[in-house]
Amino acid sequence: MAAPTLGGGAAKGSGRWKRSSRKPMSDINVTPFVDVMLVLLIVFMVTAPLLTVGVPVDLPKAQAKTLNASEEPLVISVNATGELFLQETKLTEEQLVPRLNAITENKPDTRVYVRGDKAIDYGRVMQVMSLVNSAGYDRVALIAELPKENK
Repeated sequence: MAAPTLGGGAAKGSGRWKRSSRKPMSDINVTPFVDVMLVLLIVFMVTAPLLTVGVPVDLPKAQAKTLNASEEPLVISVNATGELFLQETKLTEEQLVPRLNAITENKPDTRVYVRGDKAIDYGRVMQVMSLVNSAGYDRVALIAELPKENK
């Protein structure tokens, strides 16, 4: 005598043709997305301090308020030996104005910041500011470091 089958035999349908009683999952799995975002956050946290201007300049202290700018500043640095740098590129005085015009696309309303080492002669910094101003850039400003008490 044969034992009855649990599925009811081929006449009622085998497991291959039977529909599942489970409903489809409609939730989105966000775990991989969160993992990628955390990795990107760590990468940006590590690289952000490296994006500052890399010319070493010992800035003088000042009590002025900080300026908030929405665009990336254009910085000219004068190091302790009197060498000129536009962002991180070393230049001569003759190369400075043509390079400024190329970067700003001849827009004289662009703000230009001048950083001067505190060991450098004040006249050298003023010479660079005068050179930039005579090229038609009216928005030239000095950058100074805030004293440690106000930070």
